Amino acid sequence: MKKHGWLSRITFGGASLILSGLLLLSYASVLVNPAKAWFFTIFGLLFFPLLLCAVLFFFWAVLRRSRMALLLALLLLPALLFFGRYYQFKGPENPPEPTLKVVSYNVGLFAHSQVEGTRLALADSVAAYLRSLDADVICLQEFYLPPKQEEIGAWLRLHFPGYQAEYYALTGRNGRFGNITISRLPIIAKGKLAFEKSTNMALYTDIRLKNTTLRFYNCHFESYNISIPALIKRIGKEEAVMRDIDACPVHSVVLGDFNDTPVSYTYQRLRRSRSDAFVKAGKGFGATYNLLQPLLRIDYILCPRDLEAVSYQVDRVRYSDHYPVIATYSE
Repeated sequence: MKKHGWLSRITFGGASLILSGLLLLSYASVLVNPAKAWFFTIFGLLFFPLLLCAVLFFFWAVLRRSRMALLLALLLLPALLFFGRYYQFKGPENPPEPTLKVVSYNVGLFAHSQVEGTRLALADSVAAYLRSLDADVICLQEFYLPPKQEEIGAWLRLHFPGYQAEYYALTGRNGRFGNITISRLPIIAKGKLAFEKSTNMALYTDIRLKNTTLRFYNCHFESYNISIPALIKRIGKEEAVMRDIDACPVHSVVLGDFNDTPVSYTYQRLRRSRSDAFVKAGKGFGATYNLLQPLLRIDYILCPRDLEAVSYQVDRVRYSDHYPVIATYSE
């Protein structure tokens, strides 16, 4: 094989070292609180692109017979711990019969659909779709009704007979929007964690199952902003929600639009003592956002570990810029 010149070797080696360092920082992002070092958030967001580059560099190093192949191979080993958060090869074998079905869906204010029609007509279509899923608990983020329409409670009673509805909505001249949790199972308590000067929020609902009570945290965290002050502000709001979740007196289900990838401090902390329905019962890529497929998995259902995930599905319907995530469990 043709030998490479010293300049080529130095350039390739330097690029490999830089890439390795960036990948290490990406791994570390799940452990470092962004409130203390905000830039780790960026490396977490870049995990999947960095991983793909590292794989390409590894094979290139092998073809070049470069010593960097060993370093890259060692650096790729920890990625095995994170890859399953993006892709699963198969679902569970011989699962039990499900006793609980949960849906989480960011409906995008009914403003991002590829289906023609008004936003109110789209809301009716989404309601019909959700009814067809026959879920026990449905959690929506970025729900919207235009001004001069019926109240959200009346709209929910019309479209979801047999469900109890709990919601927190902001009202303005442009309409009403917020988080919605509806349940066919008994709701025994509720509350909200609103973020100051923000439309994002977390709604919690205590729901009685057959054998236990679970608190469902229906979360919508802020999108990332290129402004450092805005990023730090977002982190502070998440911290408030995570502290409330940690102090929850009953087992909790945390779901919704985290606006964060599976390689992030937010995901890592919220997953603690819980299992990710996609990791346990999903198959294929778990992306939940319709841009940059299949990289952006930002919507989740995290349940207590004593609930066994039976199935998980990302339903790629075109009503929003997000896809609904659907999980079934056995108590």
